[in-house]
Amino acid sequence: MQKRNIWILLGISLLQGMCFYAPIATLYRQAAGVTIFEMSVIESASFAASLLLEVPWGMAADRIGYRKTMIFCTALFFVSKIVFWRAEGFGMFLVERLMLSVVCAGLSGVDATILWLSAGEKEAQRVFGLYGAFGTAGMIFASAVCAVFIGDHYRLAGFLTMLAYGAAAVLVFLLGEVKAPAQIRERPMASLRRSLKELIHTRGLLPLIICGALSGEVCRNVSVFYNQLQYARCGMDERFMAVAYGLTTLVGLSGALSAALTKRTGERRMGLLVLGTMAVCCLILSLTSSAFLSVAAMLLLCAAAALYGPLALTLENRLIVSEDRATALSMNTLVVDGVAIPLSLLLGRLAEASLPGAFLLCGAACVLASGLFTRAISSAQQQISA
Repeated sequence: MQKRNIWILLGISLLQGMCFYAPIATLYRQAAGVTIFEMSVIESASFAASLLLEVPWGMAADRIGYRKTMIFCTALFFVSKIVFWRAEGFGMFLVERLMLSVVCAGLSGVDATILWLSAGEKEAQRVFGLYGAFGTAGMIFASAVCAVFIGDHYRLAGFLTMLAYGAAAVLVFLLGEVKAPAQIRERPMASLRRSLKELIHTRGLLPLIICGALSGEVCRNVSVFYNQLQYARCGMDERFMAVAYGLTTLVGLSGALSAALTKRTGERRMGLLVLGTMAVCCLILSLTSSAFLSVAAMLLLCAAAALYGPLALTLENRLIVSEDRATALSMNTLVVDGVAIPLSLLLGRLAEASLPGAFLLCGAACVLASGLFTRAISSAQQQISA
């Protein structure tokens, strides 16, 4: 049952990675009558809804069961893609994003919890790496299909995405429950207070979460927003930018190697190696105007971030002692958002004034993350021997 759960979730990750409209998402919405400003309003509303629903959904998942939560959220994910496929104008796209907020808040921590409980601590990092790699593989496949077959047939991209998510909504019914729904032992607010207390008092957990927030936000901003600015600074044209984007997507598959490399180097050395690599890459990006060095640094940074993700998720789950794991992971996500939002705003403001300055701040964030990781790893390793 446990191994079957893992393979089913890997299949769901692959299918939900197949967002065929992702490379043309902005053009898709514009063709359906949505302006750039309206898109920003939709994204802001979606993000606010996700934050509000994060912890309530985690508490609900611990009580109704992880399988039921996965089934509901995956089905709603499918419905949201039907809405997106047929949507016209601001209202329908807003409805789609609000549905997506419900899904993201519901799935947050639940898929990781099922993988953790199904794989066990020894295999968890390898499985987390595969889970991310399968999603990346689905995204690469969908991007290739979009480039070769879809072109400007935007609604076809929406239709194919809907089919992939529909297949995932069917596959999820094969999941087995890994933990019986909790008998209500305490009131929801008491459970929430207990989870918050554990977050604050569990040694090493808060530094680890903040470390992940810093490194994750650096990777997101550099690889999604600042990469094109850096390439333009180096004189690259759009064709080569597209090639570089494809390569950075491909290196996301390196997350599947995280467990094997960690086994060779050890958790402490592995974490410091990848976080240090990210810091060096940011420093290179701040100093260079070479297209070759810029692309190489970008690829190395994305590979390092992909390798760190499964390690961090394994350590985080190891430090969680609560039986209400989905609630605990949802609380952790709120901390991540609390760090990521102001850091993103600060980086954005700095990038407008000086792109090299933004890269230097990213490098400093990675150095700070390394220090936090050093503090956290000792507690995580003590948890093993305890």
